[in-house]
Amino acid sequence: MSRSQRVDSWIYLRLLVFTLLMSSSAFAAQRYPAFGVVLKIPSPRTIVVSCAEIPHFMDAMEMTFAVADPGEIAALRQGMLIDFTLVADAGAPVAEHIRVHRYVDPNAEPLAVQRMEMLGKVLAPNDSKDLLAAGQAVPDFALTDQYGQPVKLSDFAGKTVAITFLYTRCPFANYCFRLSNNFGRIERRFADRMGKDLVLLSVTFDPQTDSPAVLKKYAATWKENTGGWYFLTGPVPEIRRVCHMFGMSVWSDEGMLAHSLHTAVIGHDGKLIANLDGNEFTAEQLGDLIQNVMDSGRASR
Repeated sequence: MSRSQRVDSWIYLRLLVFTLLMSSSAFAAQRYPAFGVVLKIPSPRTIVVSCAEIPHFMDAMEMTFAVADPGEIAALRQGMLIDFTLVADAGAPVAEHIRVHRYVDPNAEPLAVQRMEMLGKVLAPNDSKDLLAAGQAVPDFALTDQYGQPVKLSDFAGKTVAITFLYTRCPFANYCFRLSNNFGRIERRFADRMGKDLVLLSVTFDPQTDSPAVLKKYAATWKENTGGWYFLTGPVPEIRRVCHMFGMSVWSDEGMLAHSLHTAVIGHDGKLIANLDGNEFTAEQLGDLIQNVMDSGRASR
């Protein structure tokens, strides 16, 4: 056998081995725990997810998955945070064992969380009736921005609106500041659409301290203000009403405010798309969701 024949045989053998390994019968599927935000549900067996990074396997990215069990997709909707198992083999990626993600504050003591939940039910037993579900129209509200100007939700009819909550004295960088910083990154990502297609509302739940002047100073942390991002305060009853709409829970705790974390996205039709609980999603995942909401709103007009 000549040298060239031996080389050709070696190449053929390597190709044969590779083909066998990648074939569905020989390639062992790999499974990875995954976390993401549901962006779209194109069909009863397909979902599009903004996935968090999976170390040593893939970067954070937007992916389309076939769903192993169609029954699991029935309970999903756009904007949900989900945990699932990503199945990687020679074919298209598959999502199995899909579960709605439940946020648990890793810094909170379990007994303290239970105490806060019980206290909330005692202090505000009827607040749940005000809680908005996805698909419901968001009632109008009137607050005051960081420049002392009146702002109503209805001012932004026809636009995508994202809302989060804060208080400027919050001592934890991973809580209010993180959610505000998410908005800072959203503002930069969609700089050309801010105010035209997208509006960001950061609502304080500490209006007795967070005056327009205080909020203006806080807002200066994000210097690349392109317009369309409002830091809002107002009368206590109106602030409380807005907080209740989105499931915000706030308690006085040793001179500070203990609170839940929520980020909501409202579509151009004024209906609630999603209410993201906690702080485990990234600014990129939130941005991917907002991108899809804006684009679907534009397509439907």
